[in-house]
Amino acid sequence: MESEEIRVGERVKELIMPRSKFVKVTCRKCRNEQVIFNKVSTVVKCLKCQNELATPTGGDAEIKGKVTKSLM
Repeated sequence: MESEEIRVGERVKELIMPRSKFVKVTCRKCRNEQVIFNKVSTVVKCLKCQNELATPTGGDAEIKGKVTKSLM
């Protein structure tokens, strides 16, 4: 887990960075690019061809498309 320290007056506060992020995924069937959350709670389908891009697993999603970029 990443963390960052900030100084507030005399005290030092530790900020915990989130482990979740958004990812840009390319559909393997129609090559459409779509931004999705990496911890999905429902099945995510491509907006053009309805092919499954990600399914929930209880933690990080099982991403079935190609991850082209990690955002945030």
